[in-house]
Amino acid sequence: MVDFEWVNLRKANLKWTNLREANLKWTNLREANLKEAHYLTFDQLSKVKTFHDAKLDKKLLNSLKKEHGRFLKVNLLTILDS
Repeated sequence: MVDFEWVNLRKANLKWTNLREANLKWTNLREANLKEAHYLTFDQLSKVKTFHDAKLDKKLLNSLKKEHGRFLKVNLLTILDS
């Protein structure tokens, strides 16, 4: 398991990165590219500090909105259609 707790990954290119079981608690993902990140779950994203202006797949954002109420009004992400 990779531990990114409290890590600043601002503007990081995480495209195609394997994030299986990665600890993202309090991680700064502001402006990060998360398009097609492997094994990224909405449970992981629900614990991040911020992902303002992050690039995120539309399918994952829809799952976030469905499962976690705090994401219902998310409009700060760049939504990418897969």
